[in-house]
Amino acid sequence: MGGIGSFSTRLGAIVRSPNISSSWFTTQMAAAVSAIVDRIPLVDFMVEVRDARVPLSSGFDPIRRTSGECRRIVILNKSDLADRAQTEKWVEHFEQSNCFCYAINSHNKDNIKKLLNCLCTRIRELGVNTSYTASFMIVGIPNVGKSSIVNAMHQIGRISAEEKGKLKHAIVNTHPGETKDITSFKIASHPNIYLLDTPGVLPLEMSDLELGSKLALIGAIDDCLVGEVELARCFLSILNRGEEYKCWEKLNSMGGENSHLGKPDSQNKRRRKYPTDHTQDFIVRDVRKRIYNSILEFEGNLENDEEMLNLIDAQLLLLHEAFRVSLENGEDGYRKVAVKLLNLYRIGRLGRYTLDNLCSG
Repeated sequence: MGGIGSFSTRLGAIVRSPNISSSWFTTQMAAAVSAIVDRIPLVDFMVEVRDARVPLSSGFDPIRRTSGECRRIVILNKSDLADRAQTEKWVEHFEQSNCFCYAINSHNKDNIKKLLNCLCTRIRELGVNTSYTASFMIVGIPNVGKSSIVNAMHQIGRISAEEKGKLKHAIVNTHPGETKDITSFKIASHPNIYLLDTPGVLPLEMSDLELGSKLALIGAIDDCLVGEVELARCFLSILNRGEEYKCWEKLNSMGGENSHLGKPDSQNKRRRKYPTDHTQDFIVRDVRKRIYNSILEFEGNLENDEEMLNLIDAQLLLLHEAFRVSLENGEDGYRKVAVKLLNLYRIGRLGRYTLDNLCSG
């Protein structure tokens, strides 16, 4: 799903417009870049967290602009939201480039344990003794789950009872840009290993229109800056041209929602982790049913932008009823529907989507 059409282009143009770009790349981000670059020579490894849905587009730009070599580990987080086959290909791609790469779900305890063990192994491979103090610096764009990973590893990695009383928490929020400072968290002993959590940093400039649209779709840029309805339209254009909705015929008849969206326990954990998701299962089924039927009944050409827009606007109208939003709310009603739809997409209740095709890399 490398090229996502004119809806992506239009969304990318909004992201790149001067009045918007000046809002998402702040002076605070510029200061964070400087602080991160200064610390690169001082740490043992860089841990670059990317979003598994956009393994290429979510790359951390300052790394490419630094001089010299740094030991780097790439984490593809939110793998439970991405296409499994594509994620496997991306992991293989990074490893063929002589880069350690792991795909994880930061809300899965087993994934975090395995990641922690891998980080400890990397330090032992340096040949250091148990008195050595090692450090990893975790970097990435906003909202890829850096702080969630830090918190999980800090909690699991505490060793002694005395350390349990010193538990800290990195700030975690569904809105991008909540981490403001560089903070250290202990994740292991013998040797002591510390993880530095850093603020999320976006590229100073978007290299192309699709890059901006993909980062906006995964929530790396505040929705309110881009426009929730525009984001929802772009997502629906991807859904309408994709394959995910075809699985919903069986789901609708079964009345379940976990049959193809991953293991039930994984999905339940993610829903519990995000308090913003109060959507009841019967509403999710209704949303899927309305979208599925609208595509089946559509007699136009999905490759024609004007006809696709007509379908999308009809779908947004149908979703007013599914989400119990009154049509009398006008533009605000459309915004509410868009927010609810984007939330379901971003927590995986409308399927798995990888927006970066490996061929685009």
